Amino acid sequence: MNDAPLALAPLVPGPGASLPSHAPALRFQRHGGPEVLALEQMPVAAPAAGEALVAIHAASINPSDVKNVLGRMKQTVPPRTPGRDFAGVVVAGPAEWLGAEVWGTGGDIGFTRDGTHAAYLTVPVAALSRKPANLTFEQAGAVGVNYISAWIGLDYAQIREGETLLVIGASGGVGGAACGIARGKGASVIAACRGQADPASPARHATDNFIDLNDPDFAASIAKANGGKAIDIVFDCVGRPDLVEAALAALGFGGRAILISGSPGESMKVEMIPFYRRECRLIGVDSLKRKAAECAPMMDALRPGFESGAYPAPAIAERHALADGAAGYASVARGTRGRVVLTMR
Repeated sequence: MNDAPLALAPLVPGPGASLPSHAPALRFQRHGGPEVLALEQMPVAAPAAGEALVAIHAASINPSDVKNVLGRMKQTVPPRTPGRDFAGVVVAGPAEWLGAEVWGTGGDIGFTRDGTHAAYLTVPVAALSRKPANLTFEQAGAVGVNYISAWIGLDYAQIREGETLLVIGASGGVGGAACGIARGKGASVIAACRGQADPASPARHATDNFIDLNDPDFAASIAKANGGKAIDIVFDCVGRPDLVEAALAALGFGGRAILISGSPGESMKVEMIPFYRRECRLIGVDSLKRKAAECAPMMDALRPGFESGAYPAPAIAERHALADGAAGYASVARGTRGRVVLTMR
C-alpha cells in the first residue's frame, strides 16, 4: 500500500474553522485478506441531531476486525470501513461535548455502520465517554474490545473481593484485561498462558502466579497454583475443550465459568452431576452484541481504574499510519502479541 503522505485537513479544526469536505478512511469493497483494504476519501458530514462527530486520533485493530474483513461476520455488508475501538476528540455535536477527549467501542461500529479506521467517526451522543486523562490516545484507543469483554464476563460472574480467578489465555488482550479488573476488585488471579508471559503483559501487573498451558497435566497445575483449593471463577479465552474441562472440574461450590472462545463444531464434556451439585454456572460472553451506546457506561466505569493505576495501560506492539493499515491488519492476522494501533494524525 502507498505510504506517501496525504494532504489532510487538521483532525481537530481550530476555532471558527470548518470541517473538510472529505477525509481518508480504510475501506474494503469485498471480503478477503488485508490486501482488499484500500484508503479512500470519504465525505465528512455534520452530525445529525443526537449524534457527534469524533476526529479519530488512534484506533486499535482487533482479531474481530480481521475476521470482519475476511467475511466471517455475517452482519457486515461491503463496502465498509472496519474498526471497533477508538480514541479522539469531539469536533461537532452538542456544545457540552465539543473539544472533549473521548474513547469507546461498540459491536455495531465497523459492522453495521462505518467504523473507526478512518479520520472521522459519527456516533450517537450516548456512545461518548471521556477518556482517562493519564492515557495517551494510542493507549486509550487500544482498550475497548478487550476490557469491555472482560468487564461483561466478570460482571455476569459477580466477582467478589477475596475470590480466586483462573484466566486461561492470560497473555492475550481479553485475558490480560480480566486479570487487571479482577485484581482491581480484590480477587486473587491465577494466570495461565503458553510458556512465559511477556514482561509487558497486563497479567504481569495483576499477579505473579502463572501456570503453563502446555503442561500435560493442566488439572494438576491448577491444583498446585491454588494450594489444592477450589477455584471460584474461570475465564476462558482460548477455547480448547481439554483445558476448559480441567478448569470446570476445579470449580468449587457456586463456581462460575466464563467462555468467550471456541472453534465451530467443537464441543466439550461436562460431568453434569458434580456440576449441578456444586451449583456451578456456565456463562457465555459476546461483546459484539453491545452497541457503542451500551458500551459507553462500561467505559465510564473503567475510567477510574486506569486513572488510579489499578489497570495498566495497554502495551502497544506496533503503530501504523492509516495509509499503512493493511500492514497492521496483516500483523494482527499473524497473531502479534500486544496491541496494534492505527494513528490518524
